[in-house]
Amino acid sequence: MTRRTFLATTASVALVPNALHAAKKRLRIAVIGHTGRGNFGHGLDTVWLRLEETEIVAASDPNEQGLAKELKKLKIAKGFSDYHKMLKEMRPDVVAVCPRYADLHRDMAVAAAETGAKGIYIEKPFCRTPAEADEIVAACQKHGTKLAIAHRNRYNPTLQAIDDVVAGEEFGRLLEIRGRGKGDRRGGVEDLWVLGSHVLNLMQYFGGDPLSCSGSLYRDGRRASKADVRKGGEGLGLMAGNELHARYEFSKGVIGTFDSIANDGTRNAGFGLQLIGSKGIVNIQCDRTPLAHLVPGNPFQPTKEPRPWIPITTAGPGVPETNGAVLTETMNHVRPARDLIDAIRADRAPLCDVQQATWTVEMVCAVLESHRQDGRAVSFPLKERVNALAKIRDL
Repeated sequence: MTRRTFLATTASVALVPNALHAAKKRLRIAVIGHTGRGNFGHGLDTVWLRLEETEIVAASDPNEQGLAKELKKLKIAKGFSDYHKMLKEMRPDVVAVCPRYADLHRDMAVAAAETGAKGIYIEKPFCRTPAEADEIVAACQKHGTKLAIAHRNRYNPTLQAIDDVVAGEEFGRLLEIRGRGKGDRRGGVEDLWVLGSHVLNLMQYFGGDPLSCSGSLYRDGRRASKADVRKGGEGLGLMAGNELHARYEFSKGVIGTFDSIANDGTRNAGFGLQLIGSKGIVNIQCDRTPLAHLVPGNPFQPTKEPRPWIPITTAGPGVPETNGAVLTETMNHVRPARDLIDAIRADRAPLCDVQQATWTVEMVCAVLESHRQDGRAVSFPLKERVNALAKIRDL
């Protein structure tokens, strides 16, 4: 086969998926939002306008003005103030659970599954407790619903290039994983929930399923007490303190840590994780392009010359990025949405599925439970399925 014939053949093959999608019936999408309580998320409502294989048929919002604005944005006419009524009347194939407030997610996801949705695409944080996650998982299993969570970084094809780096001789042995939140005013538990959920999901990707966790909460440098427990923002449930330190053991034999301190002075640059190898570091910054950099050299040994930060693209370290369109589709949720559609049609689990979403919730709540137990390690799956701060008596 000549090079010209090869290119022509691959070009025709690349068009097949679009042709197949066009031939199939378009999936009907219903969008759930709540103006004033997480609104319509970070683009989870509009992504379906970018896909030829989907059609938005309705949206719901209890806020009248918010609903009118959303209908105009989505260019549709069918709106509901009650999402239960929308789901029962419209019977959509896929439901986008868009509000950022986590206390809304359990009821919305269960209702979507119970009314026959084939798929759910849900904003993070997934839900507030392992108990709520259990109920969502049960509903999805009972009704055969595929659920995907909007951890966009998990769909980034650069992860496979990072896998190659970590497996290579030049990186050495993976010694530890270090994760951080943004360290802004939300430092501590809120940072762990809102931004840390992205980081924890990636820590699980590289480390495997979590086995145990130990952690502690602090308020202005002292260990948080019962008096520091408060109701968190964005429907996240109880939290305490403005500083958090956690240690996780993962199934691949690596230890991971997550730290968050309010107003830590890093200008949000720490948001992500570092893979510490014996011969180099891979620094991953969530929601950035490039996603990662390789810093070669023994991380514990000084050097005479500055160490370069080598961008890692989908093609590898230091190689120019040629996959920019795919990276854009990852950030605007197109790639995750297409993966969910394919998971529905192929009857497989989405790339970032309900089990991964549940692990993330457990990893957050494990820190609270360990703090309640004076920093003792707690094992997964957690025995305590609610927010442990609700059970604090004396700390």
